[in-house]
Amino acid sequence: MKKATTHGGNIILFSFIIAFILSMVPLPHILQSVRPEFVLIVLIYWCIALPNRVGVGIGWIAGLVFDVSSDALLGQHALTFALIAYLAIKLHQRIRVFPVWQQALTVLVLMMFQATITLWIKGMIGTAPPFTDFILPALSTALFWPIGYILMRQVRRYYQIN
Repeated sequence: MKKATTHGGNIILFSFIIAFILSMVPLPHILQSVRPEFVLIVLIYWCIALPNRVGVGIGWIAGLVFDVSSDALLGQHALTFALIAYLAIKLHQRIRVFPVWQQALTVLVLMMFQATITLWIKGMIGTAPPFTDFILPALSTALFWPIGYILMRQVRRYYQIN
């Protein structure tokens, strides 16, 4: 029996790097508030596509890197990214059979959960911004999900990542 080889770790890492770069590109203030959460799109995609390779630990590490790169409270995004990764892995078999537009609704729910936790953390430390600063990125992330999903699925298929 031929054992399937797993590869593509570099492609997964590269997709996270691209997502971090897209998250750090400076934008005008008006566009900054509607920027999709590219790192979460990549994290959710890989948790759904390869739950045995990308999981809560990767979410935690990605969140810590995001905290350091965005000058946020250390552990704030690590906690939310790990929770989102956990939920995506727990629901991955259901989410995978949904059409892309229903997946986008699921991503919207996950993003609203992430926004609620982030708002709660920021409220605890006394720096809670307006709630619209959390709603707009969640909506734009859900709207961007079909494009991100299709692009990443094509990359996964082209490089035969399993």
